[in-house]
Amino acid sequence: MMPYWRLSGFYFFYFATIGALIPYWGLYLKSINFSASEIGQLIALMLLSRIVAPNIWGWIADARGQYMGVLRLAASLSVIAFCGVFLGTTFWWLAIVMFVFAFFWDACLPQLEAVTLSHLAGHSRAYARVRLWGSVGFIVSVMGLGYLFDAVALWWLLPSLLSLLLAILVMAMIVPEWETQTVRSSTLPFHKVFLQPHVGALLVACFLMQASHGPYYTFYSIYLEEYYYSKSLIGMLWAFGVLCEIGIFVIMHRVQLRYGARRVLLVSSGVAAVRWLLIGFFPEHLGILIMAQALHAITFGAYHAAAISLIYKFFARPHQVRGQAIYGSVSFGLGGVLGSFYSGIAWSRFGPSGTFEMASILALAAFAVVYFAVRPNS
Repeated sequence: MMPYWRLSGFYFFYFATIGALIPYWGLYLKSINFSASEIGQLIALMLLSRIVAPNIWGWIADARGQYMGVLRLAASLSVIAFCGVFLGTTFWWLAIVMFVFAFFWDACLPQLEAVTLSHLAGHSRAYARVRLWGSVGFIVSVMGLGYLFDAVALWWLLPSLLSLLLAILVMAMIVPEWETQTVRSSTLPFHKVFLQPHVGALLVACFLMQASHGPYYTFYSIYLEEYYYSKSLIGMLWAFGVLCEIGIFVIMHRVQLRYGARRVLLVSSGVAAVRWLLIGFFPEHLGILIMAQALHAITFGAYHAAAISLIYKFFARPHQVRGQAIYGSVSFGLGGVLGSFYSGIAWSRFGPSGTFEMASILALAAFAVVYFAVRPNS
């Protein structure tokens, strides 16, 4: 029997942590007097660990076959590493502390994704019903902290994040290991699976799609604050986007059955190109910002569910965790680093509109890769 609520609880607290980190970490860094380029660099350095960490931990987990054991160790070490943020605020101190923290924290999600899909006994389209609780956690966190930071200093982000990391550790202790007999087996070695053209094309598209999100994840809150939006309203805009994402997760299994993951990826990348232009050129119009946030359901929710489904399809045991790790490394790692780095530079040189234009171009490039290289028979 699938441990639905225990898996859902882990997703809840994991993405509640993201709901604290992504919208408010940049604001915290700004509050301690870092410039836009320094904020971009610090976030890029934190994301740099996603390139290597998931693959190292994924290799260990696949080799040992103790997926939840690896997850529990990584969750424990992430709590210890994060405590370093209380000890200093210099550029290089925070860069090192957050890189080490992310090295352990980034190991958690690939293990969880693989364990969840395995508990689903191959019915990967039902993944969205579990993953939607991550979206609920994000909403609770981002809205609650938005109201909190209207009343107290942004320093309180640090103990809030530590509390959420401790909750992740508790959930890691109660999620059971998967039943290995229900998992498919691959006869191909890992490098041959990885080097298949349709697999490479999918990863390139995911890299470009995530890089297009760079200005949004790095500067959206700072951008809106400069237009005098309150932190509670900023939190509500973040939460609204994820609320729309929940609706997509509820129906995603039916959408994929009818249209297929490739078409979902095409629509997601095309819509992302439009969304970034709306945010970049109309920040003073709250109605347009609300519409752009509604598109988050497509540009992240539908995109991520389709990508996860294809990764599960392409990588079978004993490569399942490394497949999820490669996906995380290429998209959220390489793509995230590029996104934060270029947006930090472009924000200072070309302004917000020019930066979001670059994001739109990257999303269109992702659309082209899916259209020409991820063929329907993949």
